[in-house]
Amino acid sequence: MDVLKQIKNYKPYNPQEEKDKEVFLKYINSFDNYLTRENEYGHMCSSAFVLNKERTKVIMIHHNIYNSWSWVGGHTDGDSNFLHVAIKETKEETGLNNITPISKDIFILDTLPVLGHTKRGKYVPAHVHLSIAFLLEGDENESLHIQEEENSGVKWIPIDQMVELSNEPFMQYVYDKAIKKMKDLKYIK
Repeated sequence: MDVLKQIKNYKPYNPQEEKDKEVFLKYINSFDNYLTRENEYGHMCSSAFVLNKERTKVIMIHHNIYNSWSWVGGHTDGDSNFLHVAIKETKEETGLNNITPISKDIFILDTLPVLGHTKRGKYVPAHVHLSIAFLLEGDENESLHIQEEENSGVKWIPIDQMVELSNEPFMQYVYDKAIKKMKDLKYIK
């Protein structure tokens, strides 16, 4: 499904998502290069909450730039199939191969602040990540690997530890929201 149509059809979970949905739609309608990092105001990203089959754990990576445990995901870099990006990024960042969508629908969306930083020796100015996240399922028994360029750890953790493992206040809000929504939708207990 076309990402614009998915966003238009998305039912916001809370007032924050209602406002962020408006921002997403304005952003997409304002820029031709909204799917690429050439746009220095914002970058479209796709992330994932990857649950184990029992729905008791989620996989997290230790992100090098933010020095924090984080969900998996990345920039769309021109790909308008955000679910594809979420699955591809999960495989690259964790080593998991058997990934299936729990749902093909957007799970949550967020406008995330990104401070200026250096990546691969080049300065990246402050901008926002317009982030769409999906719920995926992975096999907890598969071998994991660290993608050293971007992370220094990867592990399955109990879902209720997601918030406390993050040292990024805004991401703690995102993870808390995701856990509440997973419970509301009966994906987890």
